[in-house]
Amino acid sequence: MKTLTLVRHAKSSWKDNSLADRDRPLNKRGERDAPDMGRRIAEAGIRPSLIVSSPAVRAWTTAKAVAKEIGYPSEFLQRDRDLYLGSLSDILDVVVAQDNGFNSLMLFGHNPGFTDFANYLVPGLTNNVPTAGVVSVNIDQDDWNLDEQPAAELVLYDYPKKRA
Repeated sequence: MKTLTLVRHAKSSWKDNSLADRDRPLNKRGERDAPDMGRRIAEAGIRPSLIVSSPAVRAWTTAKAVAKEIGYPSEFLQRDRDLYLGSLSDILDVVVAQDNGFNSLMLFGHNPGFTDFANYLVPGLTNNVPTAGVVSVNIDQDDWNLDEQPAAELVLYDYPKKRA
């Protein structure tokens, strides 16, 4: 059994127009929502054995905030440039490349790729994974080869405004 969790980065700031897209930080709402979603992930009992993030500041900051809340050592966080604005195919390649010894993988990245990938895993789930949104599924197989659409069981679909 594999558990795959997708976390879209929390709300980012557009305050400084001189920053490159990948350098945009979280805004105040994002700084609040990221740890809150980490607490919700912990409450759901999701414990990743590996966390991989887009290198974009907003995704990396979200990953660090969530990792802190779930007790995942920040020094084990990894970055993969293919998650930065990655397409469904790019994200799939990142997943397939992971060592099968990791049974629970958590990815941090961006839309539209994360919404596309969430719908690949759970067809018709959503037309938009919101900022700081989490989609977690269990996949009944022993490897990360998801080239053929897996039979995935939805464990969690949550986002900040869902409980508001």
